[in-house]
Amino acid sequence: MLARIREPDAAARRRLTPRGTMPARPCETDPMPPIDLGAERRERLAAARLYLVCDSKPGGHELVDVIRGAVAGGVDVVQLRDKLLGDDELVGVADAAHALCERIGALLIVNDRPFVASEAGADGVHVGQDDPSVADVRALVGDDLLIGLSTHAEGEIDAAVARDGDGAPFVDYIGVGPVHETPTKPGRPAVGPALVRYAAANAAVPFFAIGGLNEGNVDEVLDAGARRIVVLRAIADADDPEGAARALRAKIDASVDGGGDGGA
Repeated sequence: MLARIREPDAAARRRLTPRGTMPARPCETDPMPPIDLGAERRERLAAARLYLVCDSKPGGHELVDVIRGAVAGGVDVVQLRDKLLGDDELVGVADAAHALCERIGALLIVNDRPFVASEAGADGVHVGQDDPSVADVRALVGDDLLIGLSTHAEGEIDAAVARDGDGAPFVDYIGVGPVHETPTKPGRPAVGPALVRYAAANAAVPFFAIGGLNEGNVDEVLDAGARRIVVLRAIADADDPEGAARALRAKIDASVDGGGDGGA
């Protein structure tokens, strides 16, 4: 008489299962939550302390070399400002710069040209008081791109708000200056540390002090309450961009982490 065939128990089934075979799982159909790119950029901007502005050939050096060195030295944001290149050429430069910045952990901003910023996939665009209005720029670039605005007076600082009347993103950060007269803005009078002090007490959005700043004079704006600094020639024209950035970043960190209030 044939023995009755028994079904293997659970332990036996586990022993019979080939190594590496995973038990079947229900199909996971729930989509991953979408990334809020705008929120991520704004969070990184709020944490930024050192911001470099340069053209496509800073100090006669290769742009990629300056960006790599500057970011290694502590730069968080790079702005590409080149008045000589046409839009198509600048899109190509900005696209390559953004790809590099994305790999090494910096934000890339394009100066003055919202179209270029959008086409290149940059993180944002910076405009001045005499450029198209923030409302027009926001309509062009959408909510995910950062918008920075230059300010030179108390009223301009007061007008820079994070949200418009409908609650949509508006201004993400402001530059406050020029603290000192600078050849990049001929004819623009220096505002000195007094306007920085006003911004530290009243700005509704993150602000960066800008204008002729370097390792030798940055302490005066840090003492006035700045916790974020924009530099141009101090890093872009340096023989050692990484070393120049590192020296500036050390001063900012010592001031902010040592108890500077710094406003927004």
